[in-house]
Amino acid sequence: MVTATGPTGSTSNSTTPERSLNQRMDALARANEIRIQRAQLKRDLKSGRRSIHQLLTDPPEYVETAKVFDMLLAVPKYGRVKVNKILVHCRIAPSKTIGGLSERQRSELISLLHH
Repeated sequence: MVTATGPTGSTSNSTTPERSLNQRMDALARANEIRIQRAQLKRDLKSGRRSIHQLLTDPPEYVETAKVFDMLLAVPKYGRVKVNKILVHCRIAPSKTIGGLSERQRSELISLLHH
């Protein structure tokens, strides 16, 4: 734990561990790789090479932390209004991630998008 002295002279314990330059660079490289993969996935969704059903049924690891809202926006003919209506209907928060969907939310979303 790191002890820091604040402006009032009091000490406080920080629970965030110090990261080495190598750890930060590795995390940055992983984050950039995930961004590249997600961007390609969005292009594939937009072009029809990938289906949203396939993505929701068996999401790749790099999509687990992506927002459902953002992935649905990448689907042709789905804009902000339609995506918001779908999320409200399925009782899914706009900030919900693909990996954070419950089974009920996932199956309801898949069946709604299938029609």
